[in-house]
Amino acid sequence: MAKAVTDQARISSSLLPRRFRVQQAWPESATITSLALSPLEGPVPSFRAGQFNMLYAFGVGEAAISICGDPDSGDLLHTIQNVGPVSGALCDLMAGDVVGVRGPFGSGWPLADQSGRDLLFVAGGLGLAPLRPAILQALAMRDTFRSVTLLVGARSPTDLLYPAQLADWAAGDGLELAITVDRGPPGWTGMVGVVTNQLARALQGRDPASVSACVCGPEIMMRHTCLTLCDAGVPAAAQWISLERNMKCAIGTCGHCQFGADFVCRDGPVFRWDKVAARLRIAEI
Repeated sequence: MAKAVTDQARISSSLLPRRFRVQQAWPESATITSLALSPLEGPVPSFRAGQFNMLYAFGVGEAAISICGDPDSGDLLHTIQNVGPVSGALCDLMAGDVVGVRGPFGSGWPLADQSGRDLLFVAGGLGLAPLRPAILQALAMRDTFRSVTLLVGARSPTDLLYPAQLADWAAGDGLELAITVDRGPPGWTGMVGVVTNQLARALQGRDPASVSACVCGPEIMMRHTCLTLCDAGVPAAAQWISLERNMKCAIGTCGHCQFGADFVCRDGPVFRWDKVAARLRIAEI
């Protein structure tokens, strides 16, 4: 009976949002906004790279949004794409507004287990946002890895997230960065094409068996990336993806985000590729 009461209290606590104030809000593109939040009571909850929060726009609803801040500094940053009423209301928030926050929830990128390996990040579009905390941690513990490579793909240069930070990373010596766009406008001198076209170059001179890959972006992009990496010899058990499903409760009780035997909110969103590859071939899941 005591355990049941404790479990009920835990569930109730997980479903109750805390109030956070928007410290800063700025556009990343025409449809994407970043919000820096601070709590109105208590400390910022500690989080792991790859986890998400449920952000509640009062009077509208809530949505699962990846945490994009630095776990080591505790910066609570969320990057949101306006794709509907809830995300639109969140994107409309301005400095000083109040938002509800539940979390953090879910699994994270397993950086601590990749010591001594070549670390490869592959981001497509908005997928750079969930990867950003892991990239920051990888740079903070750079000596832990043999190499760190980041491949970024976007539809166009204006769709690239965090352009100032990308420029800093490109100018530094902590990682190897390659950026490609689907369409290069006049004046674009960078690479054009899908991000998977850069995988062979990223693996050149490296033993594929020593590569660990963290991949996030549209599902079709993640599937092709991981299959290409497997064909190149990168172990399927050394690849991770971040999935997005219709997450409502965030604690695995409502069933909206069921993915085969797993619930994305509770068992993900970060999954090892070999654990979910077969399921991703089934259109109905």
